[in-house]
Amino acid sequence: MKDLLLITPPFTQLNTPYPATAYIKGFLNTKDISSYQSDLGIEVILSLFNKNKFQQLFAMAFEADAIVTENTQRIYALRHEYLKTLDAVILFLQGKNDTLARQLCTDSFLPKASRFQQLDDLEWAFGNMGTQDKAKHLATLYLEDLSDFIVECIDPNFGFSRYAERLGRSANTFDELYGHLGNDPTFIDELTLNILKKQLEDHTPKLVCFSVPFPGNLYSAFRCAQFTKTNYPDVKIAMGGGFPNTELRSLTDVRVFEFFDFITLDDGELPLELVHQYVVHGEGELKRAFVLEDGKVVYKNDSLRQDYKQQDVGKPDYADLQLENYISVIEIANPMHSLWSDGRWNKLTMAHGCYWGKCTFCDISLDYIKIYEPVAASMLVDRVETLIAQTGESGFHFVDEAAPPSLMKAFALEVLKRNLTITWWTNIRFEKNFTQDLCYLLKASGCIAVSGGLEVASDRLLNLIDKGVTVAQVAQVTRNFTEANIMVHSYLMYGYPTQTVQETVDSLEMVRQLFELGIIQSGFWHQFALTAHSPVGLDPEEYGVMPNLKDISFANNDIDFKDKTGIDHGIFSFGLKKSLFNFMHGIGFDMSLQEWFDFDIPQSTISPDYIYDCLQHEVVLKTKPTAKIVFIGQMPLVQEQVKKKKGRSWEQLQLYFHSTSDVYEITVDKEQGEWLLDNLEKISPANTPITFAQLKKDFEMQFEDFELFWYSKPILGLQGHGLLVL
Repeated sequence: MKDLLLITPPFTQLNTPYPATAYIKGFLNTKDISSYQSDLGIEVILSLFNKNKFQQLFAMAFEADAIVTENTQRIYALRHEYLKTLDAVILFLQGKNDTLARQLCTDSFLPKASRFQQLDDLEWAFGNMGTQDKAKHLATLYLEDLSDFIVECIDPNFGFSRYAERLGRSANTFDELYGHLGNDPTFIDELTLNILKKQLEDHTPKLVCFSVPFPGNLYSAFRCAQFTKTNYPDVKIAMGGGFPNTELRSLTDVRVFEFFDFITLDDGELPLELVHQYVVHGEGELKRAFVLEDGKVVYKNDSLRQDYKQQDVGKPDYADLQLENYISVIEIANPMHSLWSDGRWNKLTMAHGCYWGKCTFCDISLDYIKIYEPVAASMLVDRVETLIAQTGESGFHFVDEAAPPSLMKAFALEVLKRNLTITWWTNIRFEKNFTQDLCYLLKASGCIAVSGGLEVASDRLLNLIDKGVTVAQVAQVTRNFTEANIMVHSYLMYGYPTQTVQETVDSLEMVRQLFELGIIQSGFWHQFALTAHSPVGLDPEEYGVMPNLKDISFANNDIDFKDKTGIDHGIFSFGLKKSLFNFMHGIGFDMSLQEWFDFDIPQSTISPDYIYDCLQHEVVLKTKPTAKIVFIGQMPLVQEQVKKKKGRSWEQLQLYFHSTSDVYEITVDKEQGEWLLDNLEKISPANTPITFAQLKKDFEMQFEDFELFWYSKPILGLQGHGLLVL
């Protein structure tokens, strides 16, 4: 028996659990509140994608006379091949059947339908992919073919990472979703509810809590709540998560409370603790919770208790989740792009909220962004070590709004200090603090990739967005990451208020150059969306936007609007995404921008060498006194030698710095060399970092002119072989 059942409804990711319930369970552990967590998404996928279930699906589709398209007819005709291979493919994608890769890569093993038609265009990419990755990509296309069959013949709302998403997106009223909940459960619903029923009976919770991060989870959350209310009327039900936090702040529809007893907003720890006490005792205070009282929706926020600090919320707990059963897939043959769907990542945050918190398109008025609170680096690495021990996985995705450079630096140093081997990636702002040396440090600690928002590649619009960066700065920072062998993904935006057609074309040219120079490896275009809680949404007139406001009784986030320019930005969608798809695969750079569009566009006004010119800069031989000096290389092998010239002789040291890929040799005066060796030990990550000023003072207690030594050719070279200025 558990007090709470924590559920992520279908569907989010196939490869790793969404972390919300793990965070909440970790917090509940600190309060001795018993809980069980479940990712219904992966459990439903596994109950669906197996030989026995698809045998049933093929029969259902045939009996319903639903196999009408050429694609579904081909899949049905090859059904015995699908049934023969399906269980083996799932095991392979779970990492339990690696030897199947060689068969998957042959031409005749997998049945192929429409998703494989793109293979001719991508065949060149497989030469750069290992056998396992190539096999994983082919197996992904195979599953997507079967998904298409489900959508066309069984359930049009099915999707691997979302279910009935349309019902939750911009649903200003509850009417349409409520109507669907009045229909009989779908085939996917039945699978979901059967699993839920078993969990309810196994754990007999007092309170069931649904974490709903996205619109694509909303319908299933309501369907599960409906089932629970009907069959287990004594069990109370709550909803929290990203969707209610952003969309349900204006909730007034009483029908929602036919399904839920509590809907909480923002940070969930304290509100859920109080809801638990309320359920157990039948009374008490609540914090940021909607309830139904006297036939009306009431927002209860009567508790004066402050939210918990990040140091007090406990460590995420992934217990109960079927970590060994997640499915890694590769949808696009691009190493950076595949990170979101391939591999099991433990998810953590370096900081609550965003340290920048100014972007005008972002929901910066809401607490999850507005309230910035970093976690101490030592505590963060403690959590890393705890999760490695619990999950057996050493891969980490830090899901910050924007990880702060100073904390990333401290985290990297702590990882190196503890001699940990981890792999990690995160979201950042492309700000100037990401110097070449900081990027080298991050790489040494296990960082393999970053994602960040270039948004609209136009300095005028970046200033209007209040992004705090320029295109030139983004180019320099992405170059720093790339040269450190850290992959870069860029979020791109079109259709920002007042954006002209010329600026859209120029932005595409900027993006083309960034990819052609290889300093961005992956990207994604999305059209600007006006959200209710962003500065643009709160003051649309100032940004030249005319919103089409509607009466709100349910969800309120995305707002229909017209841009005063009158431009239909949607017509650029296909061309922008098609060009980007090609750029991500290293092709199409020599095509004119016009070729990506089926309507006339103006010539770009951007110089063809604009980004290249941004990367040309002179080396400035100046180090700030407060800069931290760190050595992350191996201590050198040392040989003494005597140098003779014109009757004079003096002693020197030859230092051989071996790295995993090469050796760097320098020769220095013996006394200065001994000083250097002594201080390289002192400035290793195992010790407290020393500033440039402290290092200079120590040097000049024995010798003269530290700058002459520091900027000498041997030492400047050493700065590319482990000596870092941070």
